[in-house]
Amino acid sequence: MSAIRLAAACAAALSAGLLAQSASAACYVVYGADKQLIYRSQTPPVDLSRPLHETVAQIAPGGTLVFSLDNHGCELEINHLPSVGAPRSGAADAAPPARVPPAERR
Repeated sequence: MSAIRLAAACAAALSAGLLAQSASAACYVVYGADKQLIYRSQTPPVDLSRPLHETVAQIAPGGTLVFSLDNHGCELEINHLPSVGAPRSGAADAAPPARVPPAERR
Protein backbone atom coordinates (compact mmCIF):
# COMPACT_ATOMS: atom_id res chain seq x y z
CA MET A 1 0.00 0.00 0.00
CA SER A 2 2.84 2.40 0.69
CA ALA A 3 4.02 2.13 -2.94
CA ILE A 4 0.58 3.23 -4.15
CA ARG A 5 0.58 6.19 -1.77
CA LEU A 6 4.08 7.15 -2.87
CA ALA A 7 3.05 6.97 -6.53
CA ALA A 8 -0.06 9.06 -5.83
CA ALA A 9 2.01 11.66 -3.95
CA CYS A 10 4.53 11.84 -6.81
CA ALA A 11 1.73 12.23 -9.36
CA ALA A 12 0.14 15.00 -7.28
CA ALA A 13 3.46 16.82 -6.94
CA LEU A 14 4.17 16.50 -10.65
CA SER A 15 0.76 17.82 -11.66
CA ALA A 16 1.02 20.70 -9.17
CA GLY A 17 4.41 21.62 -10.64
CA LEU A 18 3.04 21.58 -14.17
CA LEU A 19 0.08 23.74 -13.19
CA ALA A 20 2.30 26.23 -11.40
CA GLN A 21 4.47 26.68 -14.50
CA SER A 22 1.46 27.33 -16.72
CA ALA A 23 0.58 30.35 -14.59
CA SER A 24 3.45 32.41 -16.03
CA ALA A 25 2.73 34.81 -18.87
CA ALA A 26 4.28 34.54 -22.32
CA CYS A 27 3.84 38.18 -23.35
CA TYR A 28 3.69 41.45 -21.41
CA VAL A 29 2.14 44.56 -22.97
CA VAL A 30 1.98 48.05 -21.45
CA TYR A 31 -0.38 50.69 -22.78
CA GLY A 32 0.16 54.32 -21.82
CA ALA A 33 -2.51 56.62 -20.42
CA ASP A 34 -3.33 57.60 -24.03
CA LYS A 35 -3.91 53.89 -24.88
CA GLN A 36 -0.83 53.76 -27.11
CA LEU A 37 1.40 50.68 -27.01
CA ILE A 38 4.61 51.55 -25.17
CA TYR A 39 6.02 48.12 -24.24
CA ARG A 40 5.75 44.57 -25.56
CA SER A 41 8.12 41.77 -24.60
CA GLN A 42 8.41 38.29 -23.17
CA THR A 43 10.23 39.87 -20.22
CA PRO A 44 8.08 41.57 -17.56
CA PRO A 45 8.64 45.35 -17.44
CA VAL A 46 8.22 45.50 -13.65
CA ASP A 47 8.99 43.42 -10.57
CA LEU A 48 6.01 41.06 -10.45
CA SER A 49 6.63 40.21 -6.79
CA ARG A 50 5.38 43.72 -5.87
CA PRO A 51 1.82 45.06 -6.28
CA LEU A 52 1.14 46.05 -9.89
CA HIS A 53 -0.70 49.24 -8.94
CA GLU A 54 2.60 50.51 -7.50
CA THR A 55 5.11 49.27 -10.07
CA VAL A 56 3.17 50.00 -13.26
CA ALA A 57 2.40 53.52 -12.06
CA GLN A 58 6.14 54.15 -11.73
CA ILE A 59 6.94 53.23 -15.34
CA ALA A 60 3.73 54.43 -17.04
CA PRO A 61 1.54 56.74 -14.94
CA GLY A 62 -2.07 56.05 -15.90
CA GLY A 63 -0.94 53.04 -17.93
CA THR A 64 -2.17 49.48 -18.07
CA LEU A 65 -0.21 46.22 -17.98
CA VAL A 66 -1.72 43.30 -19.86
CA PHE A 67 -0.24 39.82 -19.80
CA SER A 68 -1.16 36.93 -22.00
CA LEU A 69 -0.34 33.23 -22.22
CA ASP A 70 -0.10 33.63 -26.00
CA ASN A 71 3.18 35.02 -27.33
CA HIS A 72 1.77 35.85 -30.79
CA GLY A 73 3.27 39.18 -31.87
CA CYS A 74 5.55 39.32 -28.86
CA GLU A 75 8.59 38.27 -30.86
CA LEU A 76 8.93 41.87 -32.06
CA GLU A 77 9.79 43.73 -28.88
CA ILE A 78 8.75 47.34 -28.32
CA ASN A 79 10.21 49.41 -25.49
CA HIS A 80 9.25 53.07 -25.28
CA LEU A 81 9.44 53.13 -21.49
CA PRO A 82 11.54 55.85 -19.88
CA SER A 83 15.08 54.81 -18.97
CA VAL A 84 15.51 53.56 -15.44
CA GLY A 85 18.06 56.20 -14.47
CA ALA A 86 16.67 59.07 -16.52
CA PRO A 87 15.49 62.07 -14.48
CA ARG A 88 11.82 62.90 -14.86
CA SER A 89 10.87 66.32 -16.15
CA GLY A 90 10.49 68.80 -13.33
CA ALA A 91 12.53 66.72 -10.90
CA ALA A 92 14.07 69.07 -8.39
CA ASP A 93 17.01 66.78 -7.65
CA ALA A 94 17.98 66.17 -11.27
CA ALA A 95 21.69 66.52 -11.90
CA PRO A 96 22.78 69.36 -14.21
CA PRO A 97 24.22 68.35 -17.58
CA ALA A 98 27.92 67.50 -17.58
CA ARG A 99 30.21 70.32 -18.68
CA VAL A 100 32.58 69.74 -21.56
CA PRO A 101 35.99 71.40 -21.15
CA PRO A 102 36.62 74.16 -23.75
CA ALA A 103 39.48 72.18 -25.35
CA GLU A 104 37.09 69.30 -26.21
CA ARG A 105 34.22 71.39 -27.62
CA ARG A 106 35.43 71.37 -31.23
